[in-house]
Amino acid sequence: MSRLALAATAAVLAFVVAAPVQAADAQLQAAVAGAQRSDAHKARDAARHPVETLTFWGLKPKQTVIEISPGSGYWTEILAPYAKATGGTYVATAADLNNPNLSEGAKKARAAFEAKYADQSKYGPITYVGFGPVSGPLGPANSADIVITARNVHNWATQPGLLDKVMKDFHAVLKPGGVLAVEEHRKDPKPEAPNWRDGYMSEATVIAAAEKAGFKLAAKSEINANPKDTKDHPFGVWTLPPVRQTAPSGQPADPNFDRTKYDAIGESDRMTLRFVKAG
Repeated sequence: MSRLALAATAAVLAFVVAAPVQAADAQLQAAVAGAQRSDAHKARDAARHPVETLTFWGLKPKQTVIEISPGSGYWTEILAPYAKATGGTYVATAADLNNPNLSEGAKKARAAFEAKYADQSKYGPITYVGFGPVSGPLGPANSADIVITARNVHNWATQPGLLDKVMKDFHAVLKPGGVLAVEEHRKDPKPEAPNWRDGYMSEATVIAAAEKAGFKLAAKSEINANPKDTKDHPFGVWTLPPVRQTAPSGQPADPNFDRTKYDAIGESDRMTLRFVKAG
């Protein structure tokens, strides 16, 4: 072997040694494959990469994990059984019942979510904490290992002061060294729309908001990238699956809207970021 080839081989080996390989978490894989998950959620795994995403964020047994605004429960169906199996704690945020302006619809939605995931034989005990514009702390200071927020940041950014508040709340509840895990629709390389009205944000905007609250960006991942996403859809990111909007918000669905190219794109191009709380 030539001297040049030997040098190249040594460089490759040095890179392999320097890049730690994280072993697959069998209990996480079991939670993702489990019968407790709905078919609708499993159908999205090809776009959402649950094992790879949670591994990148650093999910481990026995952790306290807080999920922000869990929506239909895509991550709930994985994180709650995982916490149950590994001696951890899963906390989900929900409508803030202490907010005097909370709507009846929000109260009913919280009750329906709690009922949906009430079976402790499947999900273990789930802790709920109020979350919203006037909510209190997410838990005792320095108590959580991971705070996870998926596709929520654009909603907070449109309300004055709310993004700063929630980022401070996340920072306060995390332990020193704890992780803020973020997935968000990514506008780059195009410029953001005014007031993020299309649901997309730039990585720089999200990173700046987290850093303002005291977080440090630890890593980025392209796990949830989608190069087919042109980010110029008539109804913003909601034109794409899973929402598949066909008319302006507040108007009836348009049965004549041609969804062909939007369904071919699939789910949005998304940034996947891991921040840490210094300490």
